[in-house]
Amino acid sequence: MALVTLRRNLSHLCDFRIQGALAALKSQPVSHFHKAFREHPCYWFFSLQPAPSRVRSHHACCKNFHSENGNEPQPVGQPASSRVHDWDRLEQNIKHMDEQVFYRRLNDFSSSEEVLSFVGTLETLPDAGAAGALQRIWEVEKKDGTGRLPEEILENHVFKALCFRCERESPNLTNAALVTAVQALTLARVDPQGSLLENLVAECQNRLQKGGLEVHHLCILGESLIKLRDPSCVMLEQIIGQLQGEELEKFSPEDIMALYRILQACPEKVDQYQTFLSKINRLSLSVVYSLSPKSISQLLSALVTLDQTQALPLVIKLGKYAVRHIPRFTSEELGNVLEAFIYFGHNDRFFMKALEQHVPALCLALKPEVVSKITKYCSTKLILSKPILNAVAESFVCQSEKFSPCQISELIEPFGKLNYLPPNAPALFRKLENTLFTHFSHFPPKMLLKLLHSCSLIERHPVNFMAKIFSPYFLQQLQGQEPYLDRLSRAQLTQLSLTSILECPFYKGPRLLPKYQVKSFLTPCCSLETPVDFQLYKSVMIGLLDLLGARPYFASKVLTPYCYTIDVEIKLDEEGFVLPFTADDDAHKRVALCIDGPKRFCFNGTNLLGKEAIKQRHLRLLGYEVVQIPYHETEMLKSRLELVEYLQRKLFSQNTGVQW
Repeated sequence: MALVTLRRNLSHLCDFRIQGALAALKSQPVSHFHKAFREHPCYWFFSLQPAPSRVRSHHACCKNFHSENGNEPQPVGQPASSRVHDWDRLEQNIKHMDEQVFYRRLNDFSSSEEVLSFVGTLETLPDAGAAGALQRIWEVEKKDGTGRLPEEILENHVFKALCFRCERESPNLTNAALVTAVQALTLARVDPQGSLLENLVAECQNRLQKGGLEVHHLCILGESLIKLRDPSCVMLEQIIGQLQGEELEKFSPEDIMALYRILQACPEKVDQYQTFLSKINRLSLSVVYSLSPKSISQLLSALVTLDQTQALPLVIKLGKYAVRHIPRFTSEELGNVLEAFIYFGHNDRFFMKALEQHVPALCLALKPEVVSKITKYCSTKLILSKPILNAVAESFVCQSEKFSPCQISELIEPFGKLNYLPPNAPALFRKLENTLFTHFSHFPPKMLLKLLHSCSLIERHPVNFMAKIFSPYFLQQLQGQEPYLDRLSRAQLTQLSLTSILECPFYKGPRLLPKYQVKSFLTPCCSLETPVDFQLYKSVMIGLLDLLGARPYFASKVLTPYCYTIDVEIKLDEEGFVLPFTADDDAHKRVALCIDGPKRFCFNGTNLLGKEAIKQRHLRLLGYEVVQIPYHETEMLKSRLELVEYLQRKLFSQNTGVQW
């Protein structure tokens, strides 16, 4: 009974002193609150060690607790050393239990005011309690997106007390508490030049030099240093050096992710750490299944930054698990995944199928940069996804003002490249035209030319802008400081000029000057035509020899005066008979065979690419009889005889009028 009364009296006295200590802080600024703690008689509240009265009351409380649960008191004759050992073990268990309760309570709070109010009512804190409270304050405050603590939190007397305890007792903090405090204060963007963080980091450096930090603590500290200091700082190199010497089995999935983020901050040193990074890449294969959507996105982003092209097995495995997380990715995370797949050239049909299922419903809610990356991914991989392109077109029509010039270009170009017009094509291109009229000067010249050229591929000719792009002023802007206009730009201008002549006879504006025109659209570096598939070409050549009887009756890879290269050309007289190719004067009709291999079609179907569609369209307008020989038809032929019969049907059909 006396023990209980004494405990109550000490508790009331402690509460009174704590309230006095906290009240003394309310008028103190952040940089001058230390003195109030040192001079106040109850400043031990913020130290690591519990007050003596608290220790005694714990013992009394523990003794009563066990008695209430039916445990008999220790016999009087039991050795004293055994009783002391039992008390120590019991106190450790209760201390562990108190810490669990403390952290459970912290996680229940949803605002920093609740955390500070709760901490302010405590008589003592667990060893890592101050650091844990700071961590929780940052977690609840980061939800506003700024990441910086509000001024009222920084000036709160309890927050100052927590900071003071971390700084005052830094040599006595556990490794976990120390690095957690540095992490929380760093993420909360507390002044990195202040004495608080300087002292904590100095203590971390002291322990780092002694080799006393474990893998997890090294990873937390490394991430914090990246935000505090230059990634090239010596301390960070020491951390990476120590991590290199650790056994890989000691790295948890969280540590692996932290290590990637650390290395991502210093990509210029990737060659120096490549051997270690390769080991981590192989280790990561075993933990992919446990990664969250956020971690998968971060890991793919790190692999891109670190240029880990040799880690394709890891990219492929991440892609497989990314499929199931598509509905849970944020816009930014999905953008990182797409950017990585584009960078590594990865294509997964299951990933594409999942995109087609979820993107149409989410498209209006996705950020413009993510929408443009989705279309860029489709364009890069030559994947014609009508559900996605339809949704993207609708998104642009509804909220075109949200898209930047670069995003508009990335969004529209795939329609031309993949030769696809969405159902709302009139509204889409009307909106695009209005946007260009309003913001024409905001588009970089090369980007604008590429955009308008893409429109012409699908017969949406930019007639209202041709006079501008053919003007000397625009051409000078396009050339910039270079002595010559680049080959691709000249080819695009030439094809637009040819389009204005063949498909827009009503256009009466300026024409492209000859010095900006090219002679051929087929070049090794930047071609507007797809080279003929060699194996398919060889097969068709054999069939034509069997059909026509001799090589002089057809010519191959013929460059026309109109810049296009014809795979095979056959000349006919007025009666439709095949002529030797050298008989130019008697030629009445020319047949152009387009031997279209897989690369002239979309990856996932038989839709001809835009650049091949405009070529065949222009050849017809120039008077050629175009005969298409697609690979998916020739693949079905089982013999040489069937190939000859197939070519005979193609060439001697009623449409071509060819006779032999």
